[in-house]
Amino acid sequence: MESFQPPVNRNGSKVDLSLLVCTYNRASDLRELLETAVAQETGGEFSYEVVVVDNNSTDDTRSVVDSFISAGHQNVRYFFEERQGKSHALNRGLSELHGWAYVIADDDFILPKNWIKDLYQGFCDNPEVSFVSGKVLPLFQGEPPSWLTPKHWSAIAMADYGDKEFVTDDTHQVCLLACAFKAADVESVGGYDKQLGPNKSRAGGTEDLDLLMRLWKTGRKGLYLPNVAFYHKATKDRLTKDYHRRWHADHGRSYAIMRVEGTERGKFRLFDVPAYMFREAATEMMRWISCMIRGRPDDAFWHETRLRFFAGFISKRRADSRGNRNAMQAQ
Repeated sequence: MESFQPPVNRNGSKVDLSLLVCTYNRASDLRELLETAVAQETGGEFSYEVVVVDNNSTDDTRSVVDSFISAGHQNVRYFFEERQGKSHALNRGLSELHGWAYVIADDDFILPKNWIKDLYQGFCDNPEVSFVSGKVLPLFQGEPPSWLTPKHWSAIAMADYGDKEFVTDDTHQVCLLACAFKAADVESVGGYDKQLGPNKSRAGGTEDLDLLMRLWKTGRKGLYLPNVAFYHKATKDRLTKDYHRRWHADHGRSYAIMRVEGTERGKFRLFDVPAYMFREAATEMMRWISCMIRGRPDDAFWHETRLRFFAGFISKRRADSRGNRNAMQAQ
C-alpha cells in the first residue's frame, strides 16, 4: 500500500480537516453540536477547523457561533448563505473551507471526541480512497414506534452496515452518510446539485447520494469503517408515519431528477416513466393490501412507503413531461 502523503493545504493555511456544518434555525441543537465539535482530539497529528454555514436562519444561530469564537475557539468560522437549501450551503462551505479534506456534520449530531481523528486515520491508512465514513446511530428524542425498524433508518439519516470494513465503489454502491471527503475530488465532479438538497419544502434530499454516484463514476471509491460512529438526533416529528410518507415521496421526486442509470432501465415509457415502475408499484399495492387484510400493519407500512416513492417519482416525471410539451407548443 502506498504511504500517505497529505495533500497541499488550501489557501496557504495550516488546516488539514474542515468540519462543515450547514444549519438552519436550530440554534439549540447547533450549540450542542459545537460543544462536541470544538472538543475533538487530534493527538497533535493534524489540525482542524469548524466551518458553520448559516442558511438564512432567523433565530440565535449567529450569536451561538459568535459565543464560541469569543470563548477563544479561533478555529470556528461563520458564513451566511442566503440561497435557501442545503446544497447551496454545502457548496458555499466547500468554497470557504481550508482543509484538504472536510467532514460533513449536521447541526443535530453529537460527536465522540475521537470522531475526526478516526476519520483522519482512515485517510492515512487508505490514501487511495476519496471518502471515509462509518456508523450513524440514532439518538431518539422520543419513544420510537414499533414499526421504526432499521430498514426505515434511511428516512431519519441513520446507517449501520455492520462490523466489517468494506470499500464502496462503482461495483459496490453503498451510500455512506456523514462522510469525510477529499475536497479536490468533490470539486472535480462539480460539488453538490442544488436541485437535490433538502430545503423548507423537501424532506428527502439526495444530494449526498448524487455526489457519491458521480465520484464512483469517475473511478473513485470510499471506505466504511465500523469503528467510526456518532449519534444523530431523531426528533419526535421524524418518528411519525406522516414524516416518513413525505420523505419517501420526496425521495422519489429526487430520483426522477437524478436519472440514475439502473432506475432508467427499459425501452417502454409512459409520461417518461419506465414501464417496470408501474408494475412494481402495482405489486407494492397488492402487498400493502395483503398485509392490511392479514393484520400486519407494520409490514403494510413498509410497502406503503415504497408506493410513496413511486408516486413521487411518477408525479415529478408527469409534471416535467407536461412542462416540456407546453414549452414545445409555445415555440
